[in-house]
Amino acid sequence: MGWCANVREVGGGGGGSTVVLAHGYGASQALWDKQVPALSRHNRVVLFDWDFTGRDDDDQGPGRYAFGTFADDLIELLDDKGVRGAVMVGHSMSGMVACIASARRPDLFSHLVLLCASPRYINSPEEGYFGGFERAGIDGMLEAMASDFDAWVKGFVPNAVGDPASAPPVEESFQAMHPGVALELARMIFLGDQREALAAVTSPCTIVQVKGDFAAPPSVAEYMSRRMTSAAAADVVVIDSVGHFPQLVAPQQLLDVLEGVLRRHGGEDVEEESRRPKWRPTEASTLRRRVRVQSCAPIVASHPLGC
Repeated sequence: MGWCANVREVGGGGGGSTVVLAHGYGASQALWDKQVPALSRHNRVVLFDWDFTGRDDDDQGPGRYAFGTFADDLIELLDDKGVRGAVMVGHSMSGMVACIASARRPDLFSHLVLLCASPRYINSPEEGYFGGFERAGIDGMLEAMASDFDAWVKGFVPNAVGDPASAPPVEESFQAMHPGVALELARMIFLGDQREALAAVTSPCTIVQVKGDFAAPPSVAEYMSRRMTSAAAADVVVIDSVGHFPQLVAPQQLLDVLEGVLRRHGGEDVEEESRRPKWRPTEASTLRRRVRVQSCAPIVASHPLGC
């Protein structure tokens, strides 16, 4: 588990589902603090950190900075914890890590929640694909990171979060990254193309995007849903907010989405579930590209790349 660190479990006494929470680039498991108390009430919640500090960076082989390597580490973690049939919540880069891992080991996952995920960030107009960025913008961001990482973090994070009050803990976790590791990961994420991985996903998915997320616009979620032709379901939910971190900026709206997924997949106790209207599978499985909007007051962000 070369990239995984600080694995911990919360809850698990209510007979519900196993929920695995995986944060994205630059963050830590603390990102989920506003969701964990409710999710762990009836479910076993597994959290961990991707270790971006460079402390265990002896392996500098060509495959270290690859989505497939992260997927293999995730699989190893779940096997180590005896996890099967988990509801996997992957934020940002972890969304595509989850897709690749689920294709390799579908037994580990019962449902994927892909939060602010993107298979490709660079626009490909010749293919009709809008990822949100031009190559020149990504190159400028990478140059800014290489030139002065701390200055780049101070410019990038407030715009990525979207809410100044929520930015300090994210800025702190970004600054905890080793600059060299951060740069290589950014190249992996922002220059990569994981679109081919979508068709291999068979697990049902809920693709959650934020309306004002500069990194992964809602059009990316719609594209992902269309390309997930083998998935049992591929619903799209758009949260009416801004920024790339709804865990902080729209915590209740995100929790509503997650609890809805868990209700449909046995993630709460039988007594509570029996009081709720029964969910009909056709509502999600036949409406493969259904879009629902969770509202939250927007906050305007600018200069998204911090360069």
